[in-house]
Amino acid sequence: MTKIINYGSCCIDHVFQIPHFVRAGETLSSTGYAIFPGGKGLNQSIAIAEAGCAVTHVGAIGEDGRWLAELMTTRGVNITHLSVTNTPTGQAILQIDPSGENAIIISGGANLAVHGHLIEAALNEATGDEILLIQNETSGNEIAIRQAKAKGLQVAFNMAPMNENALALPLALIDYFIINETEGEALTGKTDPTEICDAVLEQYPQSAVVLTLGQAGVVFRSAESNLTQAAYSVDTIDTTGAGDTFTGYFLATIMKTKRVELALQTAAAAAALSVTRPGAATSIPTRQEVHQFLSVHAP
Repeated sequence: MTKIINYGSCCIDHVFQIPHFVRAGETLSSTGYAIFPGGKGLNQSIAIAEAGCAVTHVGAIGEDGRWLAELMTTRGVNITHLSVTNTPTGQAILQIDPSGENAIIISGGANLAVHGHLIEAALNEATGDEILLIQNETSGNEIAIRQAKAKGLQVAFNMAPMNENALALPLALIDYFIINETEGEALTGKTDPTEICDAVLEQYPQSAVVLTLGQAGVVFRSAESNLTQAAYSVDTIDTTGAGDTFTGYFLATIMKTKRVELALQTAAAAAALSVTRPGAATSIPTRQEVHQFLSVHAP
């Protein structure tokens, strides 16, 4: 039975290795180029499945993205409600610098088509025990939020990429805000992590905040809990998809165990493993790899 319904994007990632991010007016030679599967939705669905939780992916691709559908199926994702359209698949251009940091340009493609019928069909199968996960790379988030809440589902919102569309959604209906510091500042006007969490809970007291802080770890705050998890120290190759890996493993572990502390620890380990590998979806570790990592690194 599906535990997480992920309404999210699928993209074809064009990844360029560069000595530094391109400056205005500059032409820069790449030191490497590769095509990878990506899109925040696809990455998170694969992470959820790898973490051992049943997940249905809702969204759209073009004919050029059929290999993405095959990949998700191979990795254990239910794609019953993934549509193949005449619109090209979403595309992303990524710059990766020598430290593994990235800069990304996205073209929405099929991710921005009309998805209301797909969302409705997926939610019609829901029992009310599931979590709906959304990001901000698709066109039907308001419909998805309202229909999910009407069915009694919890809603987790990874507010990335952050923009006015994300802020205009019915945020009072969100159960989990999964954000980084930049997104937290845009949401609250605050820069200090404690103040970000305080501001979110003041405005949305029924919600929980998962605030990722890069090398400083992650903070979880709700009306009942105040938890932190340190980041694991690893040799970073490519940070692309680390946040998606974290999100998928966190929600999957919550659904499987209801233990927030374990979810934070497991997700932090999965994210640490992901940055030691190139690509986004291709860098997501299996749960066996995560368990092995934790057996060595966890206290």
